[in-house]
Amino acid sequence: MTVSVGNLSVILHITVCAFQRRRILASNEIHNLIVDAWIHAPEWTVGRYVVMPDHVHLFAAENELEGYPLGQWVGKWKAHVSRLWPFEKDQPIWQRSFWDHQLRNGDSYDVKWLYVRNNPVRHGLVSRSDDWPFQGSLNDLWWHDV
Repeated sequence: MTVSVGNLSVILHITVCAFQRRRILASNEIHNLIVDAWIHAPEWTVGRYVVMPDHVHLFAAENELEGYPLGQWVGKWKAHVSRLWPFEKDQPIWQRSFWDHQLRNGDSYDVKWLYVRNNPVRHGLVSRSDDWPFQGSLNDLWWHDV
């Protein structure tokens, strides 16, 4: 579910990086841990996402808890991942900051998703974006009239 502002729902593209851009995120165990963290932080709804070796791209929209600060939400799920991280030597896991960009319409979401989805190909990790195992979609995010 997305919250509307004016005529359009607000969908953000968010990028979160591993501390010192270490390549510690792209594994089945960590992928599942990150997805679990998003499920346990329901204040924002996660749509499509790609977990790269050293950063995560995700699209999210504010949930029913209107006004829950984005920074607080990102901090909540990053703390969840850090607390349950299976390898003590990797701490700290995350850079302190993150980047976010508000998308303006459905076309923007589709264009940005194609760019994000092809990230593993551009980085030489796979030859086809469909072959990258650390991606998915948790919820459908879309624009709608109020």
